[in-house]
Amino acid sequence: MTRIVAIVLVWLISGSSAVSEDAKIKYPDCYCTDQTGQRVELGVSICMVVDGRNFLARCEMSLNNPTWREIGSGCLNADIPDLPPPRQDSST
Repeated sequence: MTRIVAIVLVWLISGSSAVSEDAKIKYPDCYCTDQTGQRVELGVSICMVVDGRNFLARCEMSLNNPTWREIGSGCLNADIPDLPPPRQDSST
């Protein structure tokens, strides 16, 4: 009986040390990058242009890798034409 108690105590002590080692692990900082190479945090959505196609994408994890996942077609600001430059007042 004392042998079983001793085995259980050794098992419990070794298990608790494994838990404390896991607590010390520093996991990598995961993020996506946009078209200019800037860091984009997980969960952030941006408008992407790929091969002339505009779509809304969110930075997500897939199989332990950060990836862009399409969440909508088109972007709110993608179809706004460029504004002409402001006119210069020539009367002064």
